[in-house]
Amino acid sequence: MPETARMPFTPPSAAETVEAAVTSRRSVRGFRPDPVDLQLVERILAAASRAPSGSNIQPWSLHVLTGGPLRALTEELTAAFLAGAPEAPDYRYYPTNWRSPYIERRRQTGWSLYALTGVARGDHEAGQRQRAKNYSFFGAPVGVVFTLDNDLNPGSWIDMGMFMENVMVLARGHGLHTCPLAAIGNYPPIVRRHLAIPDTKIIIAGMALGHEDPTEPANALRTGREPVSAFCTFHTD
Repeated sequence: MPETARMPFTPPSAAETVEAAVTSRRSVRGFRPDPVDLQLVERILAAASRAPSGSNIQPWSLHVLTGGPLRALTEELTAAFLAGAPEAPDYRYYPTNWRSPYIERRRQTGWSLYALTGVARGDHEAGQRQRAKNYSFFGAPVGVVFTLDNDLNPGSWIDMGMFMENVMVLARGHGLHTCPLAAIGNYPPIVRRHLAIPDTKIIIAGMALGHEDPTEPANALRTGREPVSAFCTFHTD
C-alpha cells in the first residue's frame, strides 16, 4: 500500500503568532513553583519597553520580586487582608457607583470563579480565603509591582496600560502566564516599606508571572468578550 501522504507543515505567520499570544492571554490564578529565569524576565521587560508613551517619556517604574523578598511581602499583605485591615489604595480602580452593563459582567465573572473554586454564594469566609490568594500573587515565582510618579496625568496611565499589556503578551510568547493584580495596591504602606518606594510614586498594580498550574480549579475560568458590533461603530463611505 502506498504510504499515506503527509500534509506539509506550514509555520504560523507573524500575525498568527502575535494573535495567538494575545488571545491566549488570561488571568491565571494558580502557578507552579518552578522558577523563571530572571534573564528571560529582563528580556520580556526590555521588549515591553517598546510600548508607546507620549513624547517617549517612558513613565513606568517597576520592582521585580522572587524568593525571600516575594515571600516576605506576600505574607504581610495576606495577613493584613485576612485581619480585615482597612484598604487605602493610592487611587480608586473600580467605579464608585456600579451600573449596567458593568455590574452584570463583574457578577458573572465572580460567580463563575466561585463556582469553580467551590465557594458557595453567601459564604463570606470562603470568599475571603479565595480573594486572599491575590496577595500571594497566586503562588507565582515572580511578582512585579508597577508604579508611576504621582504628578503625572492620565496620558501616562494610558502609557502604563500599554506597557503592562506588552509584558503579558510577551510572557505568553515565551510560554508563561500572568495575572495583573490591582489588589497589591490596596495596602500602600506595606508595599512601600518592603520595596523602598517613595511617597511620590503611585502603586498602580502588581502582576504574577510564571508557569500555570493545570491542577488549580480557578484556571478553568474562561471569560467571554462582547462582539465587535457591541463596542465599535464603523464610519465609512
